[in-house]
Amino acid sequence: MSKKTNTLLFVLGGTIFNILITIICFFIILALYSQFLYPLLPEESASWALPAVFMVSILASFFIYRLVIKVISNKVDMEKHFDPIFGRRQPRKPKD
Repeated sequence: MSKKTNTLLFVLGGTIFNILITIICFFIILALYSQFLYPLLPEESASWALPAVFMVSILASFFIYRLVIKVISNKVDMEKHFDPIFGRRQPRKPKD
């Protein structure tokens, strides 16, 4: 496979992985909320609980995704197998 194909598959796989991690985190955090916090908080808190659980699940999935990418990048030479998405970085010109 070419580098462009590898890059496309990596991005698609990473996107699917990130969505799945977000969904899993959402249900885990929602279960924790309903088990521990819901009995302690007033009923009016249900109106803000779902958006808060959603935001926390997005943040949790972001940190998990970054951790997994860091582990993968330590094991795999990214430049050898993947094509840069936005082009190569050019060295900065020194300021005069």
